[in-house]
Amino acid sequence: MKIIIDMNLSPEWEVVFRNFGHAASHWSRIGAPDASDEDILGWARLHEHVVLTHDLDFGAILAATGMDSPSVLQVRAQDVSPSHLGPLVLSVLRQFEDTLKSGALISIDEAGSRARILPIR
Repeated sequence: MKIIIDMNLSPEWEVVFRNFGHAASHWSRIGAPDASDEDILGWARLHEHVVLTHDLDFGAILAATGMDSPSVLQVRAQDVSPSHLGPLVLSVLRQFEDTLKSGALISIDEAGSRARILPIR
């Protein structure tokens, strides 16, 4: 799976994903640090990447536009460090791999995860 990591998360996430065979890049290596969420979603859609973010706006944009891709993994925790959430995020990736390939918004927190199939209506 190919993953683009939003600016609001550490570039250290790249290592977590790569260690488990996923292609991952932090947005700072791809585009402007002040790029809009719409720009990041557009890039991810064009290049078939899943977006990892701590920003709730991505879900709102997907809902408002009715887009059917890209998939978004939205971490919703105070501590979003890879050392804290890495195992949980990787578990969710395995659990929802087929769903992510089809298009989904998945919210992840310490208590679990919830998937919404795209487009959100």
